[in-house]
Formats: sequence, C-alpha cells, structure tokens
Amino acid sequence: MSNKLQQDHYKVSARDKEEAEQYLHGRGAQFNTKNKFLKDEITREHIEGIDDWTDPNVPTQYIEQQSKTIVNKVDSPDVGMAYSMNAYAGCEHGCIYCYARNVHEYWGYSAGLDFERKIIVKMNAPQLLRKQLMHPKWEVMPIMVSGNTDCYQPAEQKYRLTRGLLQVCNEFNHPVGILTKNAWIIKDKDVLQELAQKKLVTAMVSITSFNEELRRVMEPRTATAVQRLRVIEELSNAGIKMGIMMGPMIPGLNDHEMQRIMKSAADAGATFTAYTFIRLNGAIKFLFHDWLYKNFPDRADKVWHMIEQSHDGKVNDTRWGLRMRGEGAIAQIIAQQYKKYGKLYHMNEGRQGLDTTIFRRPGEQGKLF
Repeated sequence: MSNKLQQDHYKVSARDKEEAEQYLHGRGAQFNTKNKFLKDEITREHIEGIDDWTDPNVPTQYIEQQSKTIVNKVDSPDVGMAYSMNAYAGCEHGCIYCYARNVHEYWGYSAGLDFERKIIVKMNAPQLLRKQLMHPKWEVMPIMVSGNTDCYQPAEQKYRLTRGLLQVCNEFNHPVGILTKNAWIIKDKDVLQELAQKKLVTAMVSITSFNEELRRVMEPRTATAVQRLRVIEELSNAGIKMGIMMGPMIPGLNDHEMQRIMKSAADAGATFTAYTFIRLNGAIKFLFHDWLYKNFPDRADKVWHMIEQSHDGKVNDTRWGLRMRGEGAIAQIIAQQYKKYGKLYHMNEGRQGLDTTIFRRPGEQGKLF
C-alpha cells in the first residue's frame, strides 16, 4: 500500500460538501427514528424524500425527575451481571451503535437524537439505592453501574449521582462494578480506592479504536483512547482492579485493532477484558445504516454485508449466546483473536470475584459467625 493510500485508508469524511454542511457534528445520530410506542409523532423516516427539513444541533436538555426504583435485575446470560443501576437515561456520548438507544422509547422519546439530547436524570438515585440495600430481604450480589447508559457521561459533572451511588456502596460495604468510556471517573478515585481496599469494586474502560477520526464520529462526546489508557494506568496504580471492554467489534472498521487495544491496556495495568460483536437491534439498524453510509461511503456496503453474514443474514440476532458474539467465519476470526491475544497479554488470569461477605447495614450489629 502506498504512503498516500495508507494515510487515507481510514480517513472519515461526509459524502459531499452539501451533506458535510448538514451533518450534526458532535452527535452520533443524525435524525430521530420513529418510537414504536407512540401513535402520533413527527419523524424523518425517509430522509431522501423530504425537502427543507432541518435538524438544528440544539443543546442537551436535562430532565430531572424522582424515580421509584434504581436497581434492576438482569436476566440476560450474555452480559455477565446480576443487577444493574443507571442514574441517567439517555446518554450524551452519542455512540451510534449503543443498544441502550431503544430503551429511550419507553420514556416516550426517540432512539435517535432524543437519546443524546434529552437526558433523564434520576435525582433521587442514591436515596433509592440506600432504600434497596436496607431491605431485609436484599441478597448481596455485585451491582453494575452503567448497565445501560454511561454513569460518567457529561451529566455527571453537574449532578454527581454516580459518586453518590458509590458512597452508598462504600457505606454498606456492597460490591459494585463500573463500565465507562469517560475520564471523569478519575474524580472518584478516593471513593474507588476505599472500595478497592475492601475488594468491593472492579472498573472497566471501554476502548473501541485508536483511530481518532473514527472515534470522533462513532463516539462523538467520549474521551480519546489515549485518555482512557491514562485512566486505566492511574486507577490501576491506585490499587483498583481495572479491565477493558472492546465493544463492539465492527468488521471493516475496528476489528483489526483488537491486538493493539489489548496490548496497550495490559501495558497500562488492565488485568481482565471482554468484547462484544456489533449487533443492530431495533431502531439502531436505521441509525447505524445512515451513519455508516454518510461517513464511510467507500466501504459501507462491505461493512454492512459482513455484519449480515455474522447474524444469519440479518444485522441483529436475538438468540442467547449468539447475539453478542455473532456466528460464521468473520465472528469466529474475531473470537480466535480475542482468545489468542488475551492469553498473550495475560488477561483474565486468576480473576477473583468481589467480596459479598462484609456487607453491613448502618447500625447493624456485626455477626460473630
């Protein structure tokens, strides 16, 4: 490959000048998809057939509310968690592939731009967690923060609800897991250190690409990969068990980066890892298709067909055990790489669980046995 071709091989650009001017930079989705739960709404379903339609890049709106519950039981065997809690619904990070987009329809919004621009803030999240843990029938099991949306998205800088949740877990000696792609987690290093000393926390940083041009359009309001590696290094040096999530792996876009991501993360101090294969469920299919053909017109057909080849001719699969890994030759190659490089860089060796034996409710007398 010539130097020029190598330089431009993964260059990201809109299809033409007119489209580039209309592109909503800083957002993943470019329009609102239809909400299947609403009968009457204004949607832009056939983009090419509408004249004089504008989607202004309006500021993010925070919708404060008092919720009834915060801890959710997870029944899926594919995600490796029993419970999750999310202080925010919707996510300003705007990752175009995010499976949580569809959940925003339950709130009466679209999985598209609404998901990124209308963030529901559960103002009483720490109080709800405290109430849950005080219940005498609560069975102690690790709770994953960010089971749906990122707990350190920009809203956290204002509301600090994630810190509140961690403080409650620390007070109760309750195990907790974290998944984020935002460097803001560093601000909670003090609480995380206290939890780590009691073997009550593990944290994962999601890294999908070192290609900054790709990251900027695929995950527009997230930290760079270099920043995420610094997070791993700083928190690992502070005694916090760190891992990486490589998800999703997208054939033709970032699947070739798996080795570099795993090696860089291991060098930074990560000791465990996980990955997912791209799947486009619900409205995400339309959003991702639009995004792919706008940003990668040179290889969009190839990428789309490789995703289909890995999901039995579709871009989504609902079958347990297959939906997050895919099937067929392409998915198998990625799985083999993951296994090979995980072994090479000593990931997931002797991984230990979090401590569930020291849980105590405030004021509760300690147990002798």
